[in-house]
Amino acid sequence: MGLRYQAVYKVALNFEDDVTRFITTLPMETVADAAYRSGINIPLDCRDGACGTCKCHCESGSYKMDGYIEDALSVREAEQRYVLTCSMIPESDCVVTVPATSEVCVRSQQADVHARLTEINHLSDSTLSFAVSGDQVRAMHFLPGQYVNVQVPGTDQWRAYSFSSIVNQANESVSFLIRAVPGGLMSTYMANKASVGDSITLRGPFGSFYLREVRRPVLMLAGGTGLAPFLAMLEKIQQDGSAHPIHLIYGVTHDIDLVELDKLKAFAVAIDNFTFDVCVASENSSWPQKGYVTDYIEPSDLNDGDVDIYLCGPPPMVEAVSSFMQEVGIQPVSLHYEKFTTSK
Repeated sequence: MGLRYQAVYKVALNFEDDVTRFITTLPMETVADAAYRSGINIPLDCRDGACGTCKCHCESGSYKMDGYIEDALSVREAEQRYVLTCSMIPESDCVVTVPATSEVCVRSQQADVHARLTEINHLSDSTLSFAVSGDQVRAMHFLPGQYVNVQVPGTDQWRAYSFSSIVNQANESVSFLIRAVPGGLMSTYMANKASVGDSITLRGPFGSFYLREVRRPVLMLAGGTGLAPFLAMLEKIQQDGSAHPIHLIYGVTHDIDLVELDKLKAFAVAIDNFTFDVCVASENSSWPQKGYVTDYIEPSDLNDGDVDIYLCGPPPMVEAVSSFMQEVGIQPVSLHYEKFTTSK
């Protein structure tokens, strides 16, 4: 009896900028692994079916998919042929739609960007900001909302931070927000050791959380230092303009966590269609709007589902928003999200 032939299959990856790339999967190889082997990074965080970052849609073809959890892909989504590419093993040729641009996903060697520290600001007892500049910073190409890994000076450790600005051509700088974590490597360095002029190394950019073309109303939901990518997005929108309403709801835990409100007010003046709300969860807050971001989402913000939602915050907030959307029965045209945790 001869050995059973194990077929290889072609998978067409359709990106949202209308670019199609073809990959070939080896026997029992996942789409994510085959893509990576072909020089394409489908956005993912966990590789074990737990986070949902690599969620795509299979337009045609057959496949099997095991070993993932429902928090990453619901039963309903699976029935609608949504897939986690880190778990998807093709059983025929397939066509898969990737919710990112080919520019973001096509892998190239990530070169280190060497910069100098130009600003360190203590925005509050819980939040710092810093800026870096230099010729290599000016030459960086990234999309508003993406992040870089930043090396903690004097160590071999790296920390991920979203850009909180686009490149300022006047002084060739970009900025970031940092949660001041007791004992945190980067926050300790910035608070106690850093000086303007210090050398600092960036690597990236990374991530599929970035501003797409504004084609309909936009709802932005920010938690804590998850405000950072939205500041970069709003700077880009101010530069390009928008014919559609954009509403941001910014939530924090305590009053001391409220930062960059002056920037939000300035954006509200500069961008005709931009409005924002701010809320604080703590019952001891003196802020007039108390509660969570979901308490301030109005039906008009959801526009009967004809809306693009961007969400960045800690995992409990992301999960709460997901539950809220299920409760109100609204399926937005798109929902882009990024979870973050602090590192000690």
